Amino acid sequence: MTAVPAARSPRRYDPDRKSRIIDAAIEVIADHGVAGTTSRRIAAAADVPLGSITYHFDSVEDLLEQAFRRHAEQMSPRYEAHFSDVTDLAGFADAVTDLIHDGAGGNHKDWAVAYELYLAALRDPALRSVTEAWMRRSRAVLEKFVDPVTARAVDALNEGLVMHLILSTATFDRADTRTIVGRFLGVPG
Repeated sequence: MTAVPAARSPRRYDPDRKSRIIDAAIEVIADHGVAGTTSRRIAAAADVPLGSITYHFDSVEDLLEQAFRRHAEQMSPRYEAHFSDVTDLAGFADAVTDLIHDGAGGNHKDWAVAYELYLAALRDPALRSVTEAWMRRSRAVLEKFVDPVTARAVDALNEGLVMHLILSTATFDRADTRTIVGRFLGVPG
């Protein structure tokens, strides 16, 4: 009696697999940081076989770069929309204050991914290009209201105050933030 070969299961048609893996990588980064992001965790989060990671990406670093690019691409339109109704410098100061406290619709995970990107970019030139492109896009929005040097400073002020807000165990008052932003921009509170 000859053995009958086992029938192969049909290949699953999954045209969104690569995109789902990138989205899963963003979630894993948010939950575990870059240091805790592994191919296995990403594959499990995306509900794909581990081999799908190596099939779609040259390396974990390639996947991380694509995930961080996607995150920046998702955040940028929300950032731009946040300033869409601003018509004067006082309104700009208010919008910057709101951005610091509300994150343009971002949540704690969005900021966690952003700060993971900044930290990883210190050592990875490919990720540094992601941060530079994201910052240029953000500053272009700010430059609609202030000169380029001030836009760079407002961007840094925003990032720093958000970090303080996220990491502070004490309450961080919106009125105090508006005073800081107003003083910086020369706009009374």
